[in-house]
Amino acid sequence: MIDSPALPLSVVDAAAKRRSIRAFVQQPIPREDLEQIIEVASLAPSAFNAQPWRFVVVEDVALKAKLAAVAFNQRQVLSAPAVIVLYTDIADTLATVHDIVHPGLPAEQREQTVKSIVGFLGGKGEAEAEAWGAVQGNIALGYLLLAAEGLGYQSSAMAGFDPEGVKQLLGLPANVRVNALVAVGKGAEEGFPHHRHTVSRLAKFV
Repeated sequence: MIDSPALPLSVVDAAAKRRSIRAFVQQPIPREDLEQIIEVASLAPSAFNAQPWRFVVVEDVALKAKLAAVAFNQRQVLSAPAVIVLYTDIADTLATVHDIVHPGLPAEQREQTVKSIVGFLGGKGEAEAEAWGAVQGNIALGYLLLAAEGLGYQSSAMAGFDPEGVKQLLGLPANVRVNALVAVGKGAEEGFPHHRHTVSRLAKFV
């Protein structure tokens, strides 16, 4: 079993330390650590508090081999002890819409909030609504990557895969959008140093 760090890294330290890692130590990740990574990712903000993100944690070796086949045989899929598949599902969000409305709201306000959410998402049509949900899911992806690093694990987020193949392999509904496959584990390589634009290159203060 892998020991987690005694103290998690700060958000700033996790962001500064994180690299995209594609070779991992061959040791399983404790279930409680995987659950904590997902719990932190679930704290991400979303419009209407929709929380459309869902996760499948793939640890089975045979299933990872099949997942690699629909992810262009990227080596980190097989190397990582766990691959977290992040997808979004607005149809499920709408079907369970009362679950996302804060229970502290007065009953009348709760019902009005439900109507607003259903009216906004239901009026978009399935494809547009699911695309909207996928944008929300990318916020959770960022949280997930920082959570993994903060707990002492390395990761590689992959957008290169066959979405329909992933959905078929994992038995996901046809409507969902697969945001990313995230290989997670203890890194067996250093990764490249950061090479990023400066703040002055990226931002304008007016």
